Amino acid sequence: MNQSELLKILESVKSGDLAPVEAIDRLKHLPFEDLGFAKVDHHRALRQGFAEVIFGKGKTPQQVAAIVKAMLRKKDSRHNILVTRADAKLFAPVKKLNRTAKFHALSGVITIERSTEITGKGTILVVSAGTSDIPVAEEALLTARMMGNRAEPLYDVGIAGIHRLLDHRGKLVEAFGAIDLLQIVPADGLEQFKGRVNHIHLFRF
Repeated sequence: MNQSELLKILESVKSGDLAPVEAIDRLKHLPFEDLGFAKVDHHRALRQGFAEVIFGKGKTPQQVAAIVKAMLRKKDSRHNILVTRADAKLFAPVKKLNRTAKFHALSGVITIERSTEITGKGTILVVSAGTSDIPVAEEALLTARMMGNRAEPLYDVGIAGIHRLLDHRGKLVEAFGAIDLLQIVPADGLEQFKGRVNHIHLFRF
């Protein structure tokens, strides 16, 4: 539940369209709902702007499904649901809860898209140097999109051969606009990066 959704409930009570008892029922699990093994943070969107993300690794399929079910019960919330570090076993009970649930095997992410609204500014480019980086990059890409951002991938652009990155200079300039300097830090750390390009001047191509 975010600020605007909470305001709608209060306005519905004020106008008489929603009984106070029903409003209390909708709000009684704010700020969290205790499932015994987990406390689902229904207040997260009010504080942070996006609902709680479920970290799947280490959880049982039943636990993940119970958390997702608690989030789906919040009919006043239209936030997308995101489960990271998941697998097919975790996905099976989630799919039974919601037919729109999708499992993205490459990134190990489960998504339930309830809103396609774009709330972010500009475009996020998720850039990976090599093919082996794609699973992590895909997780970042899906996360950005589920949080209401425009996001595009640039995969296997490398850093040893800068021409592979500059082949996408149109997208780079579009995404970064008037920024003159783009700092590049690879996922494998700065030690791997020494002696190679450590910055790119983005001229108006």
